Amino acid sequence: MNTLAGTGFILATEEMAPRLFDLDLQLITDAALMIIAVFALFLIASKLLFDPVRDMMQKRQDKIKGELDSAAQDMEAAAKLKEDYESKIKNIEKEAEAILSEARKKALANENKMIAEAKEEAARIIERAQVEAELEKKKAVDDVKREMIVVASMMAGKVVNSSIDTAVRNSLIDETLKEIGESTWLS
Repeated sequence: MNTLAGTGFILATEEMAPRLFDLDLQLITDAALMIIAVFALFLIASKLLFDPVRDMMQKRQDKIKGELDSAAQDMEAAAKLKEDYESKIKNIEKEAEAILSEARKKALANENKMIAEAKEEAARIIERAQVEAELEKKKAVDDVKREMIVVASMMAGKVVNSSIDTAVRNSLIDETLKEIGESTWLS
């Protein structure tokens, strides 16, 4: 009996001893319900919490991407503007040099024109002065001739009146006129 009793005790203790992991129907149902509840909570949390967070994160990501794209476009535009301004500055320097060169050419042409006009005016003044000097010279010569004629006539008149008759006087006047020349009286 002992052995039986001993085996019976062993059987009884084996049946009575609690198991560490007991797979009975209650545990499986509880586990299934727990899994269903966690899954339901996950779906509810996903709809209520995760979707808004995902949407917010997507919007933030889109906003950051848009800002990065905008910044890249702004940098490209700035680089293009910088390039345009640099080319314009180079062109402005070239245009300024061309304008200055043109102004120098015009100033030189005006200077040459003014010098030429001044030379022409000086030549006209000199020519006019020469003509006037020549006229004054001729006038002076004519005045001297008139004076000589007057003096000669007075002297001849005195000499003739005192010693010569009219026929001799006329011959002397003709001789004097021939010696002086008729071209003197015409000029």
